[in-house]
Amino acid sequence: MNDGIQFFDIILLAMIAGFVILRLRSVLGRRTGNERPPKDPFARRERRAEDVDDKVVELPDRRTAAEPGATAEDAVEAAPNTGETSLEAGIAQIQAADRNFDPDQFANGARAAFEMIVESFARGDVAALRGLLSNEVLEGFKTAIAEREAAGRTLETTVVGIKSAELIEAYMNGRTAFATVTFVSEQINVTRDSEDNVVEGDDNRVTDVTDIWTFARNTRSRDPNWTLVETRSPN
Repeated sequence: MNDGIQFFDIILLAMIAGFVILRLRSVLGRRTGNERPPKDPFARRERRAEDVDDKVVELPDRRTAAEPGATAEDAVEAAPNTGETSLEAGIAQIQAADRNFDPDQFANGARAAFEMIVESFARGDVAALRGLLSNEVLEGFKTAIAEREAAGRTLETTVVGIKSAELIEAYMNGRTAFATVTFVSEQINVTRDSEDNVVEGDDNRVTDVTDIWTFARNTRSRDPNWTLVETRSPN
């Protein structure tokens, strides 16, 4: 009788573990196939002016645009004028194409994805990043990781907490949904040289970092996963 109970417990734990993994993967996924090549060459992510002396982690800045010269505002303005804000109109556009889209659920899931991606980038774990980013963004991350390794440096990043994850833009372009989130996180970032000396950062200092990330998903695909297609910092 006890063996039967133990077997049932193992099956239940396996089901719970599988559910957690699926929830994390539902945040992001494979490339939608609808992103256009980036207009800008690869460039390091700019820091906020007030963070210049904080030596915070620099993520690659890899921008993509659905149409040449198109912006989120342009796409949302194309929607019928119903008196809604641009964000509300954009959310309505996505929900019309994907009735399962819930902005609050999306923002909460994006928190988990943000932490996974930032810490995987710091570790130089390209395999972990591969299924979460568009091809263009992945190439930018790989380049930054390769440059760091070539310099004999290692990066240690700890996301202490995420203060906010606010959905600020949402729109449709063709069959592809785009959603942009502003993250304000607390991080500890330390860069060490080949002799393990600290060359940037402070492992005892928590720094506020603001990032703006855009995710995309083909709403006609059966794959529910979203892909990170752009990272940038505030102007």
